[in-house]
Amino acid sequence: MTAVSPEMHRRIDAELTRIETEEDVRILFAIESGSRAWGFHSPDSDYDVRFVYVRPLAWHLRLEPGRDVIERPLDDELDISGWDLRKALNLMLSGNAVLGEWIRSPIRYRRAEAMDGLETLAASTLRRRPATWHYVNLLQRQMDRVRMADGSVRLKSLLYSVRPALCLRWIARHDRAFPPMDMARLMAEAAPDAATAAAIDDLIALKLTQPEGGRVESFDPLLCQFIDTERTAARAWLARQDEPPSEADDHAACEAFHIAQVTAI
Repeated sequence: MTAVSPEMHRRIDAELTRIETEEDVRILFAIESGSRAWGFHSPDSDYDVRFVYVRPLAWHLRLEPGRDVIERPLDDELDISGWDLRKALNLMLSGNAVLGEWIRSPIRYRRAEAMDGLETLAASTLRRRPATWHYVNLLQRQMDRVRMADGSVRLKSLLYSVRPALCLRWIARHDRAFPPMDMARLMAEAAPDAATAAAIDDLIALKLTQPEGGRVESFDPLLCQFIDTERTAARAWLARQDEPPSEADDHAACEAFHIAQVTAI
């Protein structure tokens, strides 16, 4: 099953061009986020297009601050939204790992030359500790949604819990903050044991055939054990770490990159 059809790719590209024209922005990059980028979308999964954009200098000099997001939920099939570059950089400096995930998406719709500099910034700025917190919190939010009131299991939430558990395992194994986004590579490099890997593969295979709201009555207990083990290990590691010092160089580098992009329009 193709993640993005040629027809949808053309539609998305046209919408991005329209946003640039109507909003007077330059899109640095645009990618697919969510299950299609991860490699386990359902037949009726929507398209989650995310992008980072730059506004011209005059916009930043206004007395009244403008909105730093653009949201275009077009229909049930296509959702497009983006962050202003300043917002994206500030979130990254605070330890938010979302920008790092977007940068590593295997499905790209736009990529400006400035992306080389942004990728370098992300690699040097986002560190293991905040990335670990990000995936611990993401895992917990998804686990809170797994069980329905009738005891059945949300298939989507279960798989969305397994993925951050794999990310935590990858981070611990590689001592780095940027786990792969696509599931096949993440599985290979996180290297869970054979039985757990087989249980995850079975879950993915099921997800690929089920609608977004698909449920199951039960699931392999190995998955719950894997999630609990990786979450516990990550929390134990975090408890042993001191709060990292403020990185003034990171802030200066991000500010310089932002100024360069704003003044280039």
